[in-house]
Formats: sequence, structure tokens, C-alpha cells
Amino acid sequence: MLVAGRYRLGEPLGRGGMGEVWQGHDEVLGRQVAVKLLLGDDGDESAAMRFRMEAQTAARLNHPQVVAVYDFGEWEGRFYLVMELVQGPSLAAELSAQGMLPVSRVADLAAQTASGLAAAHRQGVVHRDVKPGNLMVDASSGALKIGDFGIARFVDETSAGLTRAGQIVGTSTYLAPERALGRTAGPESDVYALGCVLYQLLVGRPPFWSDSPTTLLYMHVDTPPESPRLRRGEVPYAFEAYLLRMLAKQPEERPSAQEVADFFAGTSWQDTPQPLPPPVAPVPVPQAPFTAPVAAPPRPVVPPPAARQERTTTYAAVPAAKRKKKVLLGAVAGAVAFVAAALIGASLFASDSGAGGPGPVPGPSTAPHADLDPGADPAAGPAKETRRPKPGAVSPSPSKLRKPSKSPKSSKSPTSSKSPKPSKPPKREDDDDDD
Repeated sequence: MLVAGRYRLGEPLGRGGMGEVWQGHDEVLGRQVAVKLLLGDDGDESAAMRFRMEAQTAARLNHPQVVAVYDFGEWEGRFYLVMELVQGPSLAAELSAQGMLPVSRVADLAAQTASGLAAAHRQGVVHRDVKPGNLMVDASSGALKIGDFGIARFVDETSAGLTRAGQIVGTSTYLAPERALGRTAGPESDVYALGCVLYQLLVGRPPFWSDSPTTLLYMHVDTPPESPRLRRGEVPYAFEAYLLRMLAKQPEERPSAQEVADFFAGTSWQDTPQPLPPPVAPVPVPQAPFTAPVAAPPRPVVPPPAARQERTTTYAAVPAAKRKKKVLLGAVAGAVAFVAAALIGASLFASDSGAGGPGPVPGPSTAPHADLDPGADPAAGPAKETRRPKPGAVSPSPSKLRKPSKSPKSSKSPTSSKSPKPSKPPKREDDDDDD
């Protein structure tokens, strides 16, 4: 079939609520094109107006991520739109085949889609129907293309939403909350719809789903989306946080399309650790250059000669023998002195007891003597010992002994009623003369 005497139709590519898409060939320019035909509905004038609006809107855009529009016209009572033919599947077909896409590929698709939407928003154009079926990937270049700028649907979808006059324009599975409440669509609505698409590409299902379109609209308005990491743990934290921000209920809380493009075009979504700030350089202090010491090679261990070992052993043993001999001599001398002092003291004590005199008898020893009570029994021993001699003490000379205070004028009988007062012990003047 030849449309407008120029475009020969080939295989059908898809069918939507308002029109159908065919693969065609431009007989004049000799290139492959996509031809969209409005379905025959003469009674729906609003549908024809929206179809014309779509052609005029898409023709204003010139961006690598937007499907280019070549021609628009009317043929046999039907409007037709000639567009760039994208040789490749849509994201809806990839989801059906794979279930979910790699995280890095989803980030790349997000950057390209947001870049095309930002270009449209700068021209005052709102897509109003962003969904996987309207996002196509060129098989040769891998570039993503946004198609169907308007209200018509080109590719069959399993979604519950329809694009018909008198209904909410758009697919309810990806409809922004403000649009579900009947408000006018804006650029933020496209960002929300793109967030729903990215969510589905990551986990294999949209953030909200219900068999009832009405229930689904309420979920967009009231229900918070579930964390995608609960279903797919390898999703980076930064990716998830930004995606949930795109799905905010209030339009003013969402980022712009250009911000989304910049975020996913970089590496911020990968949770890459940020580099630390460079350390502050310290103030240089002049000092002498430091040279690391060179370790000397280990010296070989040479055993000492036998003669040297003997001299060392003999030299260490001599002082020990001398010390032992000196200590032994000192102990013997001390014992001899103690025995001599004990003998001298015993002899003095015996002489004092035999004479019965009240005063001490001068002698070579300073050992104190005991005074006896004349009235007591001589066999009972001394009544009181005033001072004991120290072992090994040397007796002072006889001249240093103090004389008795009174000399007995005559010898008295042991039976005298008055007993003489005991003499005080001799006072030692040279206690420091030890040797």
C-alpha cells in the first residue's frame, strides 16, 4: 500500500488506542521510515486535533534521544505521521525477554531518557506518556530514542490504561500522583513516570500494580514505594535514594530531568567513595639533611682461644676464694674473742662472790658485777644484775674504773642489819674503741 503516493507500507510495528505504526519506505528519498496512521474515527474530532498537535510538537524537537519527525499530512480521510525508523526493540520487549536489566545498563538508559526529556521540557513540551513501550533502542548504535510525543499509543501494552478522549491521558501504571488527582501534567510528571520505568527495569515489576485502574491511581497518590533493594540487593544505595526521590508524591520534591541526566551520566550513583581533601602542608623547618645509616654486614663469630678462656675463668674464681677465706677468719676471730671475754667475766664473778666485798675488784675486764644482798643467802646468786657485758667487748683499763663511794672502815659481819648500798656500774668512756 502506497500512502500519499510516496510512502510504501511494509510490516506493521504496533497498534495503540488512536493509531497504528507501519514500517515504510520513502520512495522519493529512498530511506526507511516509520509511518503512523490515525485510526478511522470520523466522529472523534478531538483525536484528530491531538494527532496534529503531536506532529507539530515532535517536529520542534531535534535531539539524538528523540525520534525525528519527517512529514505530516492527510491521506484518504486519515492523518499520517512519518517518523524516523528505529531498528531495534523497545524496552517493553527487553523486559519481556529478560525480566530485569543490569544496573549499569539501567543507569545508562536513565541518563539518555532524561536527556531527551530535558530537551523537550526546554521547548515547553511534556511527553505525558513515558513508558517502556515508547522508549526504543537502536540496534546499530545502542542509542535510546523517545517516541510518541503526544497522547496516542503505538505499541500494544498489557497496562490497564487507555489513551482515549474524555479519559486521563497517559498509562495508569506510570501516572504521576498529581495527574491522578486531575491536575495538569508538567515536566515533573515526566520525571515521575521515568522513575516508575527505571524501577521496573531494576526489579522486573513497576512500583505499583493492581488489576483495578482506580485502585492503582490511589496507590500512586497515597502508597509509598517499596525499596528496590529489598528485591535486588546489588542496587547501590545512591541509585536507590535518587530513584525514590524521583517517585516523590509532591512534584516540587522531585529533581528536574536535566538533574537526573547529569546524575546518572556520572559516577555518583555507583556509591563511589569521595576522595579525602588534600592534607595541609606543614611549615617547613630548616634542619640538617638526614642520611639513613647503612647497616654494616654481620661480623663472623670467632670462638676465643682456649688460653683466653682459662684466664677468664681463673680470674673470676680468685676473688671468690679470697672472700670466703676472709669471712672464715673473721668468724674464727670473733668466736675466740667471745670465749675469752666469757672466761674473764666468769673469773671476775667468782672472785667477787668469794670475797664478799661490796665494791668491784679492778681488773683487766669491764664486765659488770652483781652486788649481793648481805642479808640474803649467798647460795641464791645475785639479787640484781644491773648490766650485762656485750659478747666480744674489750675491758677498759683498771684506771678507768670508778672507785666505790665509801671505803669500809672495818669489816662487818654478814649478819649486819644494814646492807651496803650497791655500787653503780662503771662508766664506759671509750665505747667506740672496737679494735
